[in-house]
Amino acid sequence: MRVLAALSGGVDSAVAAARVVDEGHEVVGVHMALSRNRDEYRTGSRGCCSVEDSNDARRAADKLGIPYYVWDLSDEFHDLVVTDFLSEYSKGRTPNPCVRCNEHIKFDTLLERAASLGFDAVATGHYARVVMRDDGVRELHRAADAAKDQSYVLAVMGPDKLARAMFPLGEIASKAEVRAEAAVRGLGVSNKPDSYDICFVADGDTKGFLERALGENPGDIVDEAGEVVGAHNGAYAYTVGQRKGLRLPRPAADGAPRYVTSVDTTRNLVLVGPETLLSVRTLVGEDVVWLAPDVPAMRPTPCLAQVRAHGEPVPGSVVRTADRMTVELDESMRGVAAGQSLVIYDGTRVLGQATIAKRAV
Repeated sequence: MRVLAALSGGVDSAVAAARVVDEGHEVVGVHMALSRNRDEYRTGSRGCCSVEDSNDARRAADKLGIPYYVWDLSDEFHDLVVTDFLSEYSKGRTPNPCVRCNEHIKFDTLLERAASLGFDAVATGHYARVVMRDDGVRELHRAADAAKDQSYVLAVMGPDKLARAMFPLGEIASKAEVRAEAAVRGLGVSNKPDSYDICFVADGDTKGFLERALGENPGDIVDEAGEVVGAHNGAYAYTVGQRKGLRLPRPAADGAPRYVTSVDTTRNLVLVGPETLLSVRTLVGEDVVWLAPDVPAMRPTPCLAQVRAHGEPVPGSVVRTADRMTVELDESMRGVAAGQSLVIYDGTRVLGQATIAKRAV
């Protein structure tokens, strides 16, 4: 097959590309440039789109002996990921930009370009497994290394994109094994630190980034009784479950800590209350992406529900329709915010994904 290997500049994508080369495929490496301005790139290895990363990706391709290109996807990234991030926060929702990047950039724009150039598949360094069943159904599963599993952020890709995706690291037992393999292969990124944080927030200060982009909009912080207990500079900078950074002038009457329980950007209010108000038993998701055509709709199906990339899955049952997904949990889940990605599992298998709606209760 002709395979396009996405080279981020990290050790994972380099080893993934090397494994695809070993399989005998015709491989071309590509690095996605996501920043409009080189000055906006991070330095070091905090994110996934630094200048150092593009140089490391080139060196990896040279070592593997494969052609290498840089594709400027900065406009697409800004319009589909950064703009969505700001829009969601301005509505009081809590988005996951890595989910949107995987959906719109890595497994939409990239796959479209790859297909137009005659490539059969795209290989990445994500930690997830693809299982082909005897009946031809491709299943997305958690990685063998649970600590590095990225199936949560990949669930949004859908079955059509999954059919053209390769995850060579899915069966690897640990990141240490990946680094050891990179060292044996002579890949200079074998000891490169992992990336983390939001890549387009250069200094890691998400609140400051939002304030600079959306401007200050002072308002009140109110408790569950509607009493004003503090002030904020922009409701968009708060998220459900937040405790730190509230700067409330006085404690609750019972002395218990208070948490953000809701963000109302229409009225420019941040609502706070006791931890008990954070618990939910029903989750409602919209914009459903279903990866399990063999799993019936319209009737309860046992599942595990997860709302954070490395959150603890909670057992329950799911009922889905064309554009809605409702999960009844067997036990309470804490701090669920509108805008989060809701991913449904059957064991290690990903069944589907949706975006938490405001109707989560």
